[in-house]
Amino acid sequence: MNHRFERTGPLTDISSYPQWAQDMVGACEETKQSVIRHELWDRMREVRLSRQGTRDFMAGIWPVIERFPAYMARNLLKTQYGRSPGDNMARRWLVRNIRVEQNHADHWLNWAEGAGVPRWDVLYGARAQGTQVLADWCEEVSEHDSLAAGIVATNYAVEGATGEWSQLIYDSASYAQSMPADKRIQSLRWLQLHAAYDDTHPWEALEIVCTLKGTAPAADEVDHLTECVKRSYVGMRILADRCVAQPNVYGTVNEAAA
Repeated sequence: MNHRFERTGPLTDISSYPQWAQDMVGACEETKQSVIRHELWDRMREVRLSRQGTRDFMAGIWPVIERFPAYMARNLLKTQYGRSPGDNMARRWLVRNIRVEQNHADHWLNWAEGAGVPRWDVLYGARAQGTQVLADWCEEVSEHDSLAAGIVATNYAVEGATGEWSQLIYDSASYAQSMPADKRIQSLRWLQLHAAYDDTHPWEALEIVCTLKGTAPAADEVDHLTECVKRSYVGMRILADRCVAQPNVYGTVNEAAA
């Protein structure tokens, strides 16, 4: 029986994907919403997040931003050209997008500076305990798990949820006006690029995962991919929790600053 998947419907319509993928997305929705509906985004939209919370947010997520091209590179190493349509698709997509992620790192630092967080602090400052959970998980799944697991955990789950909370902040006129007028455009560039209405990366990642796994993967494989997605969302939620918690306890310090 041929279980190969080839998308025929619109990229951004979940019904274009196999039933197992639709079920996976549905099973993860509650966990995802715990990220999207987090109070952190409302505080940012309304310019109510404390200076310390802003600093913890910018510095806490930086390891994920900075390492994202490396996560993709590690997944690229798992591909083998010609082995399967999924491998070929993943290889082309990863090669094309790794360089883009480097530009996103530059945009993040510009955003941090616009929000009043010095570049040095983002790069080398201590980070609130717990904010490293997401970066550690992305590193683990990209290094040690399958190609499908690595892509679904990072490019689908992390980028997908990020697109939604980014849109919430980017749509806020109050937040935009809180940026320095002479640097507003460059300060908001990261948010603009990641807002859900512009970012198709998560959907492209889901298509790659479905092409890799076909229309009828084993139940335990689907369960594992589902768990990988949920772990990414949980890591994001823990990080957000740390940014609204007061007082914060600091742990990790970049060795370059020691």
